[in-house]
Amino acid sequence: MSFQRAARAALAGRSCFPRILVAAAVVVILAGLSLSCGSSGSSQGTVPSHIAYVTLPATGQVLLLHINGSTGAVTAGARTPPVQNISPTGLALLPSKKFLYVANSRADTISIFSVATDGTLTLSGTPTPAGSGPWAAVIDPSGKYLLVTNNYSSDNISVFSIDPNSGALTEVPGSPFFANANPTEILITPSGKFVYVTNPGIGMVTAFSFSNGVLTEVKPGSPFFSGAGASGLAVDATERFLYVANPAASNPYPYQSTTGNISGFNIDSVTGALSPTLGSPFTSTEGTGPTALTVDPNGRFVYATTTGSSYSIWCFTITSTNGQLVAVTNSPFSQSAGGLFALIDPLGNFFYIGSSTGNGIAGYSYNPSTGAPTAIANSPFSTGSAPGKMVFSE
Repeated sequence: MSFQRAARAALAGRSCFPRILVAAAVVVILAGLSLSCGSSGSSQGTVPSHIAYVTLPATGQVLLLHINGSTGAVTAGARTPPVQNISPTGLALLPSKKFLYVANSRADTISIFSVATDGTLTLSGTPTPAGSGPWAAVIDPSGKYLLVTNNYSSDNISVFSIDPNSGALTEVPGSPFFANANPTEILITPSGKFVYVTNPGIGMVTAFSFSNGVLTEVKPGSPFFSGAGASGLAVDATERFLYVANPAASNPYPYQSTTGNISGFNIDSVTGALSPTLGSPFTSTEGTGPTALTVDPNGRFVYATTTGSSYSIWCFTITSTNGQLVAVTNSPFSQSAGGLFALIDPLGNFFYIGSSTGNGIAGYSYNPSTGAPTAIANSPFSTGSAPGKMVFSE
């Protein structure tokens, strides 16, 4: 389907509900659970609560969050002591939940926190040197490596091996790895085979294969063109499709009044190379500047978020055969949102969006059939100062 045909389908309010794509790991996680969002009152009993962490760049802190598994409500917990002039932004939690890593974008360091059984954090040792302007952080699925984008002047990615006992970081041979201009957001695929990084200034996506801590840029092809301001990334659970938010991209008729779109890519399962999906890029009838993306655990919906509350949440279904996006009925939704992050909780029940205000986290349940979001009671939730990034303890 062409961009124009997709536009007409969205304008007509048609929706397509493809077969649910569920990776084996997701099946294990979700087996036996009700998939109704906010379905805590089911006959299966109370849904377990869990915790999350969010960085607070302005105060130099990390905030512990308690997430009610039944209602989705967010309650602020303990904060780490404030540290001036470090601007913590990206963060990543070790799968063992023993250590949390925080990228300090102003200090050019990575802080290591040990995690207590109640989720509270204690700074462990001296922060580890990173590149210039460390921004986003991810840990590979094996839990052996931490990857951090350095987006000020380094134009590279630092890769560290992780000591499972002490949490200490050791930069791997060959690191940092060149990642083209101003690498910002980073994503590692569920298999751990491929890494994708956005380069907003040039509107590109840099692609790597990843093995034993070594990043190898996909050649020929990388970096791949996405669109102006290429920002947030999301991958479906089957690792077949990659989606990238382009907040500054212009659109053809009939969407010329909407700024920003989403590029869809097919992922080559052998090389990691990207090729545009049919009809890409995809956009909305209203709204502007989508920067954060997420895919629900069932691989059915893609959400894109923008700042403000007018037409701020875009929702699409994923066509299972080719990755094409089709706007759901009533999308875009005029709900409170933001462009800092978009995350769905580990059970797939609730959707959280970060905005640059003191009431920094908007929370929603979402309809598992239609994708429509519904605000959680008392949302948005205060973080005291604007958040940076957020991570769940899974």
